[in-house]
Amino acid sequence: MSDDAAEAEPLRLLIVDDHTVVRAGLRALLEGEPGFEVVGETGDGTEAVRLVGRLRPDVVLMDLRLTDSGRSPAGADGVDGVEATRRILATSTGVRVVMLTSHGRTADVLRAVEAGARGYVLKAGPPEELFRAVRAAAAGGMALAPEAAASVVGHAVEPGPVLSEREIEVVRLLARGHSNRAIASTLFLAEATVKTHLVRIYRKLGTENRAATVSEAVRLGLIELV
Repeated sequence: MSDDAAEAEPLRLLIVDDHTVVRAGLRALLEGEPGFEVVGETGDGTEAVRLVGRLRPDVVLMDLRLTDSGRSPAGADGVDGVEATRRILATSTGVRVVMLTSHGRTADVLRAVEAGARGYVLKAGPPEELFRAVRAAAAGGMALAPEAAASVVGHAVEPGPVLSEREIEVVRLLARGHSNRAIASTLFLAEATVKTHLVRIYRKLGTENRAATVSEAVRLGLIELV
């Protein structure tokens, strides 16, 4: 190793994952790798945005599906990993985000990339894959786990629907049997706006009714029935 490499400043990392044990494992793993320094951690998407502004990390390791103690698909304030990524990149310059997840589903990969993530790594993957993604992101590159890369390639060959975060929220509520009025109330929208979302969702998924829409969204991995 050259003197320049030895004296290089370590990459400053922020860990965002709602499971304490996972954060502890990631911290131990990353702090054992030369050239990395973990400067903070949190399990909350909104707090992650604040910490980025205060700590100025080089790379944020972001859990895709932040949950509120497993009760909902996003934190108590509705900020999942994708939305937190959007907010971070909209308010902070120079920071990169690497998405961590248990899945390599096409819809999730595309949502992460569209939000601006520079990496997509499976939690069950080898540590070297994570280290490589962090370094690539910090250098301004892109690193996808093999499973995620395959999903993106497949999408390019055979494009599929990609719903916005708001549209996914609407479909989740559809899956719970909510009426248009109930969806509007839950999401603080006008009922006419909900109807507009549904028209767009039907068009993207190629469906004609609520039941078929929920079924197709589940098949595509856009939502999960719980």
